[in-house]
Amino acid sequence: MSLAPENSDWFAIHTKPRHEKWIAGQLMEKKVFTFLPLLQQIHQWSDRRSKVEVPMFSCYAFVRIVQSPEERLKVLRTPGVLGFVGNEREGTPIPSEEIENLRIALREKIPCAVHPYIRIGQRVRVRGGSLNGIEGILLSQGKDQSLIVSVELLQRSIAIRVEGYEVELV
Repeated sequence: MSLAPENSDWFAIHTKPRHEKWIAGQLMEKKVFTFLPLLQQIHQWSDRRSKVEVPMFSCYAFVRIVQSPEERLKVLRTPGVLGFVGNEREGTPIPSEEIENLRIALREKIPCAVHPYIRIGQRVRVRGGSLNGIEGILLSQGKDQSLIVSVELLQRSIAIRVEGYEVELV
């Protein structure tokens, strides 16, 4: 992996399924700064168990390039790359902090797993525990994770702290 130019941005690329590692290798050979976050999983076959590394985000990898037609074509001409992710297939730059957060979590070997993307304001349901099945609108995340539960007919709501509970999209 070569050093990325200072005026470059991170982009996500969409790849063919199960081609992420091969594509990352091809891009590195082309001197494209590439990041493919991998998670270790234990896979069970009929005769054995084995640790394998799988992409954190199936069918995606990250590249850091200068926004120029030459650099974009270098990536797009790599077999298995389906395109850039974002507006009009031009690709939308990803903030460096978001990529750095992933890199730190992997470097420090923080246990992590893929989780559905949930934004504040989305309708969610609590899974497990004494609040199992309660639905509401996610008000905040993190240490102060709260859920808004409403009685629409009365036009009244309450906020419930759901810190420590698992929530899923409805």
